[in-house]
Amino acid sequence: MDELGRKTPELFRESKKFPLILVLDNVRSMMNIGSVFRTADAFLLEGIYLCGITATPPHREIHKTALGATESVMWKYFQDTSEAVSLLKQEGYHVWALEQTSNSIDLALFQPKIDQQYALVFGNEVKGVDEKVLEVCDGCIEIPQFGTKHSLNISVTAGMVIWDFYSKRKEIMID
Repeated sequence: MDELGRKTPELFRESKKFPLILVLDNVRSMMNIGSVFRTADAFLLEGIYLCGITATPPHREIHKTALGATESVMWKYFQDTSEAVSLLKQEGYHVWALEQTSNSIDLALFQPKIDQQYALVFGNEVKGVDEKVLEVCDGCIEIPQFGTKHSLNISVTAGMVIWDFYSKRKEIMID
Protein backbone atom coordinates (compact mmCIF):
# COMPACT_ATOMS: atom_id res chain seq x y z
CA MET A 1 0.00 0.00 0.00
CA ASP A 2 2.83 2.43 0.80
CA GLU A 3 4.48 1.89 -2.58
CA LEU A 4 1.18 2.58 -4.35
CA GLY A 5 0.71 5.84 -2.43
CA ARG A 6 -2.78 4.89 -1.25
CA LYS A 7 -4.55 7.29 1.06
CA THR A 8 -5.97 6.24 4.38
CA PRO A 9 -9.70 6.96 4.82
CA GLU A 10 -8.72 9.86 7.09
CA LEU A 11 -6.34 11.35 4.52
CA PHE A 12 -8.97 10.83 1.81
CA ARG A 13 -11.51 12.88 3.82
CA GLU A 14 -8.95 15.69 4.25
CA SER A 15 -7.87 15.72 0.57
CA LYS A 16 -9.00 18.17 -2.08
CA LYS A 17 -11.97 16.57 -3.86
CA PHE A 18 -12.90 16.46 -7.51
CA PRO A 19 -16.05 18.65 -7.59
CA LEU A 20 -18.62 16.04 -8.54
CA ILE A 21 -21.45 14.45 -6.57
CA LEU A 22 -23.23 11.32 -7.73
CA VAL A 23 -26.93 10.82 -7.05
CA LEU A 24 -28.27 7.27 -7.15
CA ASP A 25 -32.01 7.28 -7.86
CA ASN A 26 -33.62 4.03 -6.66
CA VAL A 27 -30.70 1.78 -7.59
CA ARG A 28 -31.59 -1.83 -6.71
CA SER A 29 -28.31 -3.71 -6.89
CA MET A 30 -26.08 -3.41 -3.87
CA MET A 31 -23.18 -4.65 -6.00
CA ASN A 32 -23.74 -1.65 -8.30
CA ILE A 33 -23.88 0.67 -5.29
CA GLY A 34 -20.60 -0.72 -3.97
CA SER A 35 -18.97 -0.41 -7.37
CA VAL A 36 -20.03 3.25 -7.63
CA PHE A 37 -18.53 3.89 -4.17
CA ARG A 38 -15.26 2.33 -5.28
CA THR A 39 -15.13 4.45 -8.45
CA ALA A 40 -16.00 7.59 -6.46
CA ASP A 41 -13.10 6.80 -4.14
CA ALA A 42 -10.72 6.26 -7.07
CA PHE A 43 -11.44 9.77 -8.41
CA LEU A 44 -11.67 11.56 -5.03
CA LEU A 45 -15.26 12.64 -5.67
CA GLU A 46 -17.07 14.91 -3.23
CA GLY A 47 -19.67 12.32 -2.40
CA ILE A 48 -22.67 10.20 -3.22
CA TYR A 49 -26.36 10.81 -2.46
CA LEU A 50 -28.29 7.56 -2.04
CA CYS A 51 -32.00 8.03 -2.71
CA GLY A 52 -35.25 6.09 -2.46
CA ILE A 53 -34.81 2.32 -2.39
CA THR A 54 -31.04 2.62 -2.85
CA ALA A 55 -29.46 0.69 0.01
CA THR A 56 -27.06 2.41 2.39
CA PRO A 57 -23.88 1.22 4.09
CA PRO A 58 -23.04 -0.71 6.10
CA HIS A 59 -24.20 -3.74 4.18
CA ARG A 60 -22.33 -6.94 3.30
CA GLU A 61 -23.44 -6.85 -0.37
CA ILE A 62 -22.29 -3.22 -0.82
CA HIS A 63 -18.99 -4.00 0.90
CA LYS A 64 -18.23 -6.83 -1.56
CA THR A 65 -17.60 -4.38 -4.38
CA ALA A 66 -16.89 -1.17 -2.44
CA LEU A 67 -13.89 -2.78 -0.71
CA GLY A 68 -13.88 -0.16 2.05
CA ALA A 69 -14.78 2.89 -0.08
CA THR A 70 -17.89 3.41 2.06
CA GLU A 71 -15.44 4.42 4.82
CA SER A 72 -13.78 7.12 2.73
CA VAL A 73 -16.45 8.57 0.41
CA MET A 74 -18.95 10.97 1.99
CA TRP A 75 -22.54 9.84 1.49
CA LYS A 76 -26.00 11.01 2.48
CA TYR A 77 -29.38 9.35 2.25
CA PHE A 78 -32.55 11.03 0.93
CA GLN A 79 -35.96 9.38 0.80
CA ASP A 80 -36.86 11.50 -2.22
CA THR A 81 -34.43 12.02 -5.11
CA SER A 82 -36.13 15.25 -6.20
CA GLU A 83 -35.43 16.67 -2.74
CA ALA A 84 -31.74 15.78 -3.08
CA VAL A 85 -31.58 17.41 -6.53
CA SER A 86 -33.36 20.55 -5.30
CA LEU A 87 -30.92 20.85 -2.39
CA LEU A 88 -27.94 20.47 -4.73
CA LYS A 89 -29.31 23.16 -7.03
CA GLN A 90 -29.83 25.50 -4.05
CA GLU A 91 -26.16 24.92 -3.22
CA GLY A 92 -25.15 25.98 -6.73
CA TYR A 93 -24.70 22.60 -8.41
CA HIS A 94 -25.65 21.99 -12.02
CA VAL A 95 -27.50 18.69 -11.96
CA TRP A 96 -27.57 16.45 -15.02
CA ALA A 97 -29.22 13.05 -15.36
CA LEU A 98 -27.74 10.17 -17.32
CA GLU A 99 -30.74 9.25 -19.41
CA GLN A 100 -31.82 8.77 -23.00
CA THR A 101 -34.34 11.49 -23.80
CA SER A 102 -35.32 13.42 -26.91
CA ASN A 103 -33.26 16.40 -25.67
CA SER A 104 -30.27 14.57 -24.19
CA ILE A 105 -26.74 15.65 -25.07
CA ASP A 106 -24.16 13.15 -26.29
CA LEU A 107 -21.54 12.64 -23.56
CA ALA A 108 -18.76 13.32 -26.07
CA LEU A 109 -20.28 16.74 -26.84
CA PHE A 110 -21.02 17.72 -23.23
CA GLN A 111 -18.40 20.16 -21.98
CA PRO A 112 -18.52 20.80 -18.24
CA LYS A 113 -17.36 24.28 -17.28
CA ILE A 114 -14.33 24.55 -15.03
CA ASP A 115 -15.95 27.09 -12.69
CA GLN A 116 -19.15 25.12 -12.03
CA GLN A 117 -20.05 22.38 -9.58
CA TYR A 118 -21.82 19.33 -10.98
CA ALA A 119 -23.95 16.48 -9.73
CA LEU A 120 -24.93 13.52 -11.89
CA VAL A 121 -28.08 11.44 -11.40
CA PHE A 122 -27.99 7.73 -12.22
CA GLY A 123 -31.28 5.84 -12.31
CA ASN A 124 -32.81 2.50 -11.55
CA GLU A 125 -31.41 -0.44 -13.50
CA VAL A 126 -34.76 -1.12 -15.20
CA LYS A 127 -36.76 2.12 -15.11
CA GLY A 128 -33.95 4.67 -15.40
CA VAL A 129 -34.17 8.10 -13.79
CA ASP A 130 -37.67 8.89 -12.49
CA GLU A 131 -39.65 11.39 -14.61
CA LYS A 132 -40.19 13.69 -11.61
CA VAL A 133 -36.44 13.81 -11.09
CA LEU A 134 -35.79 14.54 -14.77
CA GLU A 135 -38.11 17.56 -14.49
CA VAL A 136 -35.89 19.19 -11.84
CA CYS A 137 -32.55 18.39 -13.51
CA ASP A 138 -30.74 20.92 -15.71
CA GLY A 139 -30.60 18.44 -18.56
CA CYS A 140 -29.74 14.91 -19.64
CA ILE A 141 -26.52 13.37 -20.88
CA GLU A 142 -26.58 10.24 -23.01
CA ILE A 143 -23.95 7.67 -23.87
CA PRO A 144 -24.56 6.65 -27.50
CA GLN A 145 -25.11 2.92 -27.98
CA PHE A 146 -25.15 1.02 -31.24
CA GLY A 147 -26.00 -2.59 -30.41
CA THR A 148 -29.22 -4.38 -29.57
CA LYS A 149 -29.34 -3.15 -25.95
CA HIS A 150 -30.50 0.33 -25.01
CA SER A 151 -28.80 0.64 -21.64
CA LEU A 152 -25.55 0.02 -19.81
CA ASN A 153 -25.04 -1.25 -16.30
CA ILE A 154 -25.10 1.69 -13.87
CA SER A 155 -21.62 0.95 -12.53
CA VAL A 156 -20.23 0.89 -16.08
CA THR A 157 -22.05 4.11 -16.93
CA ALA A 158 -20.79 5.80 -13.77
CA GLY A 159 -17.22 4.79 -14.54
CA MET A 160 -17.42 6.06 -18.10
CA VAL A 161 -19.00 9.38 -17.16
CA ILE A 162 -16.72 10.04 -14.18
CA TRP A 163 -13.69 9.39 -16.37
CA ASP A 164 -15.09 11.69 -19.06
CA PHE A 165 -15.69 14.50 -16.53
CA TYR A 166 -12.25 13.98 -15.05
CA SER A 167 -10.51 14.01 -18.43
CA LYS A 168 -12.32 17.23 -19.39
CA ARG A 169 -11.74 18.96 -16.02
CA LYS A 170 -8.61 17.39 -14.54
CA GLU A 171 -6.77 20.71 -14.44
CA ILE A 172 -8.90 21.72 -11.47
CA MET A 173 -7.16 19.01 -9.43
CA ILE A 174 -3.70 20.51 -9.98
CA ASP A 175 -2.58 22.46 -6.92
